[in-house]
Amino acid sequence: MYLPKPILKKHLLRLLEADLGMGDITTNALCGEELSQAVIISKNEPSCILAGVEEVEALAEIFEIRAEVFLKDGDEINQGDIISRLVGKAKDLLALERTALNLMMRMSAIATMTKKMQGLINQVGSRSRIAATRKTLPGFIYFDKKAVAIGGGDTHRLHLEDMVLIKDNHIILAGGIEKALKRVKDKVSFSKKIEIEVKNETEAVQAARLGADIVMLDNFSPLAVKQTISLFEKEGLRERVLIEVSGNINEQNVVEYAKANPDIISCGALTHSVKAVDMSMKLMIMD
Repeated sequence: MYLPKPILKKHLLRLLEADLGMGDITTNALCGEELSQAVIISKNEPSCILAGVEEVEALAEIFEIRAEVFLKDGDEINQGDIISRLVGKAKDLLALERTALNLMMRMSAIATMTKKMQGLINQVGSRSRIAATRKTLPGFIYFDKKAVAIGGGDTHRLHLEDMVLIKDNHIILAGGIEKALKRVKDKVSFSKKIEIEVKNETEAVQAARLGADIVMLDNFSPLAVKQTISLFEKEGLRERVLIEVSGNINEQNVVEYAKANPDIISCGALTHSVKAVDMSMKLMIMD
């Protein structure tokens, strides 16, 4: 899911434009053409998973800044670790500082949370994979989802065109599960998987029998997930569909859901409320 660098730079330029506006009046008043070097340092305690290195390198290239990278995406980093050294005009380093740090701090936080959640799942020997949702920061969907991938999670849908996902409002508009599934099968390409959100065991079995590829058990308790999966096994449906669980899943309850062995555990908290890790950039004037 990694973008070619020219397209990545277009995304980054939009972020820079939003931050810089008509220019950095403080830096323009204080800086000329002097060269400087800067280091990006992790200040976070405890350790975290690094993400966003490629984005910082691309930002440096936009400004013709030389970047020396000491760590890579996916590495576990500790407080005090130097992530990269940048050499270029001081005014350019300051221009990219906030955008670079915002990206790396947020992406690293998402990657760290994803790795932790998947680790909790793995500890109980579950088949489940932690997945993101579309509850991402506006304008940051690519970066948020990439950070999930770096942390070892599944990105789920990146865009609405990726797959069919029939949710409760779609079912209401269509007039029921059967009508909703028939309509999308008639209108949507065979190449797209069909997922449907259900609210109880009866709907889950109905959706599976009607040919859904993925059944989402939305806001089910861990016990209800276990009972539904057992029912699927009795009905000979378990291996015909993927089972996803979703709704208010967090670090405190993810293990209980994982013990029921769904295929996917989607978690909005990976992206919608993650707390950025702590990093900083320090400049030094060069002789």
